[in-house]
Amino acid sequence: MGVGLLEPKAVRPRRARATVRVFAVLIVGLPLAAVVIAAVMLKTSQARLEASPTALAKITLPLGGGQIQRVIVARTLDQRAIPVTISHGLITPSVLVPVGERLTIDVIVKRPGWNAWLTGARQELHLTLTTPAASVRFRYVTVRAGRPLRIRFRSPVRVVELGQSTRALQRTVLPAPKRVIKVPVDAVAGTIAVAGAPRTWEQPRATLLSWFPAGASATAIASPAPGSTITPHTPITLTVSKPVSKVFGNSMPPVSPDTPGVWHVLNSHTIRFIPTGYGYGLGANVVVALPAGVHLVGAAQSGGVSQGRWTVPGGSTARLQELLAGLGYLPLNFTQTGTPVADTIAAQEDAAVHPPGGSWSWRYPSTPSDLVSEWQVGSFGELTKGAIMAFENDQGMVADGIAGHDVWKALITATVNHRVSNFGYTYVNVSEGSPEAIAVWHNGKTVVTGPVNTGVPAAPTATGVFAVFEHLTVTTMTGINPDGSHYSDPGIPWVSYFNGGDALHGFIRASYGFPQSDGCVEMPFAQAAQVWPYTPIGTIVNVHA
Repeated sequence: MGVGLLEPKAVRPRRARATVRVFAVLIVGLPLAAVVIAAVMLKTSQARLEASPTALAKITLPLGGGQIQRVIVARTLDQRAIPVTISHGLITPSVLVPVGERLTIDVIVKRPGWNAWLTGARQELHLTLTTPAASVRFRYVTVRAGRPLRIRFRSPVRVVELGQSTRALQRTVLPAPKRVIKVPVDAVAGTIAVAGAPRTWEQPRATLLSWFPAGASATAIASPAPGSTITPHTPITLTVSKPVSKVFGNSMPPVSPDTPGVWHVLNSHTIRFIPTGYGYGLGANVVVALPAGVHLVGAAQSGGVSQGRWTVPGGSTARLQELLAGLGYLPLNFTQTGTPVADTIAAQEDAAVHPPGGSWSWRYPSTPSDLVSEWQVGSFGELTKGAIMAFENDQGMVADGIAGHDVWKALITATVNHRVSNFGYTYVNVSEGSPEAIAVWHNGKTVVTGPVNTGVPAAPTATGVFAVFEHLTVTTMTGINPDGSHYSDPGIPWVSYFNGGDALHGFIRASYGFPQSDGCVEMPFAQAAQVWPYTPIGTIVNVHA
């Protein structure tokens, strides 16, 4: 029969004990046979509550029957009630109860009417017990080729749970209790999550069991498995077939690239590297080399040394653009939807690989149409390259426009610390029309216009969109003229190189507005001096017909 959930409350035996004392007084002076009969009647009129080898507990009703009026099973830690069912006096939880859980059981039994006058109408029973547990006997075992893995428990189990991790287990109820469970394996070494419970209504606690090939050499298992993709902050765990002290001694295996972090000894056979700070870095190829003679399952061998290798994904172009826009290196605003990315290194690195969604808008209402046409979300074009170069230049880095590990690190640092650029955004439009002219647009306004000279037909200025890669107040220009002669022009002022040897710069000519140069965009000195402050490294220059 089922018993509903009842709130537990303190119970105090009252009438039953008083009645027993009265009965004891009454039997004094009776013949011996009468005393024996009275004692038997007293004993058989008592209900009993005791532990059960299969259920949680067992209730034995008094002679002549009786009625269970209330059963309360509760955790001793928080007094939270546990629903149970009762059948043939067996109390069984109707939900899974963890192994090793300490419980209290309170039962109220109504005695049959014929002896209620003798021992009281009700009997209150109390029992405290701990649900049984069964632990794995050996956590590091060897398995011969072609043989199953034998999992040994310290006591028989009725429930076994197995899985790839402690969070993903498959539950099996055995037809009869067993101490040894055989599991087929197809790998020479590995790790499996194991849990066992003596009762079918229990929830066991999982532990990790590792197996290795039989033999004298040491074998190691890595988690995650070598060759897998990890994050910049993924811990790497090594479990070895022999004690850690014998395999590694006092020297933990090196991690490449050089990564801030610490190796921790988890137990006699397991160590774990936990990266800190920026971890391995975005786009990193992580390598852990083991001592000679130690075989790492799934790892490549190099000169007799096992090397575990893992890959960290690089940051996405979409997130790169979002960060550059947020720091002021693009003429756009990005508005994220959903929960903002936290100002932590780990959160920003995760967002670099899995960029949040959102919407884009132009920062300035009068953005040139040619500039608008060059922009594409998630596409690595010259605008994105130029923004990276501008950021690199501000950080004192080599402005190559490549978003490598160091660039991502610097971008995330600037984002977390809210260090934005105050320069603004410049776009240079060079027209090879007639007359040839330049228009410099900065922060939503055209700030400089004027005539220019581009390359003659024998040495034309390349058309296209380019980012400025060198910015000089004055330099000496050398090269070869279209007729094959060499030139060397010192003192060329206000120079911004944007494509090979092509540059914006000042140059004295009798007139401007038509092709005269060897490929550069020439301007009067005064005009070049006005343009130069607006064209630092990373500035986009668009040369078109």
